[in-house]
Amino acid sequence: MPKMTSEDYVSIMTADLDRKNLDTIRRACATGRINDAAATYLTTLYSDSMKWDREMFYFLGKCFGAPKAAVMRYDYATDSAIDEPIKISDITPLVPYIVQHRLDADPMRNQFFDSHAGHRIDLAVSSIVTVIVGAQKSVERALDKITGKYYKKYVTEVTDTVYRIISGYESAALATTITDQVREKLSEKYNSSASELVLQIIGSGHEKIAVELVRALDRIKRPRMRLQDVWRAKCLFDLVPQARTFIERVRDMMPERILSIRDSFYDIDNPRNYRDAKFIINIGTDGVVVPMEIICQVRTFFDFERRTHDTYEVARRIDDKENINVEHAVALMHEDGVKEYNLLVVRCLEDLFERVGWNILYSHGLNTPLFDGFPKDCTMHYPQKMVDTIMDKLDNATENEVFHVTSAPAKLTVAQETEIFRWLARFILVTAMPYADKDWSVPTDTMAGKLFNFVMKEVQRYYNKD
Repeated sequence: MPKMTSEDYVSIMTADLDRKNLDTIRRACATGRINDAAATYLTTLYSDSMKWDREMFYFLGKCFGAPKAAVMRYDYATDSAIDEPIKISDITPLVPYIVQHRLDADPMRNQFFDSHAGHRIDLAVSSIVTVIVGAQKSVERALDKITGKYYKKYVTEVTDTVYRIISGYESAALATTITDQVREKLSEKYNSSASELVLQIIGSGHEKIAVELVRALDRIKRPRMRLQDVWRAKCLFDLVPQARTFIERVRDMMPERILSIRDSFYDIDNPRNYRDAKFIINIGTDGVVVPMEIICQVRTFFDFERRTHDTYEVARRIDDKENINVEHAVALMHEDGVKEYNLLVVRCLEDLFERVGWNILYSHGLNTPLFDGFPKDCTMHYPQKMVDTIMDKLDNATENEVFHVTSAPAKLTVAQETEIFRWLARFILVTAMPYADKDWSVPTDTMAGKLFNFVMKEVQRYYNKD
């Protein structure tokens, strides 16, 4: 009898995993926990799991190239790598792993470093991207999401829509009655065909309302379609522009694969003040849609969140027992993570300050500035109106010597100083995260800190005005 190879073992193990997952989905459908549409969707995601796991790996390889270090197993419990290198052939849907790639298109590459005695160089910002590839989400966890929080959101959106449309034609009392009936029916059994249910409840004689209702209800995302993280990865970058460069690179390389993009690096209005970007790509083949979730996060925020994880768990338990708003508590913790990240941006700004000025002086008239295109212009940016307003105010401040270069070897013209400060202000806008705390500022004992506070306070003023 031939000896079983590692590849044979992986194939047998994943085939058994697929079988167990599909049995669980069939039982959930047979007992009415989910309907046929949800079962079909889950069956697609949980069939051929080895194929989809390898498609994730191939996708990351297309984006980043070969790994720059050994692939390591990843431990969710400690949020860290296990000192156990693994071969690519050993990667399975059951194994989360961590791998280091390099972003070749990085607009920040080789710009930030600290030089020490003996010409020793420490990188302040690296082009290395840490990629954490998750194991396949448990099918039971997926079912809990579809029938739990995703279904609750669906029901809420359906009932809100029903009330809004019916109250536009009929009395508020009738709209409330019908909405309550819809909510009661949807709570009795999993049902993602809201338009059919609503038409049964309102009956005949309401054709005009029915047409508008069906159109609106059919646009609401079904609970099953909200499940997009069965296959997932998290990419950790040092600075926001690196993450956005990666997203734009994927969008340029394979636009047909992108299902959605959400960028929340600048979003101070989300309830938890969570800052990341997320995009969903299709790793399916032959017309089959299999979503893969990619979270892009800055390393500082990830590390801060990991340190505050226990605090968050305590807040969550308090919320369950004493009905305290945990979202507010978590938002305050995340605000501290944003501030910690922005202090890194200020340190980078200090490192750039003199080099930008010297480069502008020495490249004058040569049309080959070292920093041309750095940081890379990004389509995911602040409104141009706001940027123009800040630059106009900065120009006035420079003319009035609020901002003034004191270390230049020769006297600079106002135009030269304006060019320097405009460039640095653009770097701040592209890189820093806005924050909600109006009383917070970075130390102003350097020109970099002073400029950072000026720009970010103007950002706050613009959004508060609007």
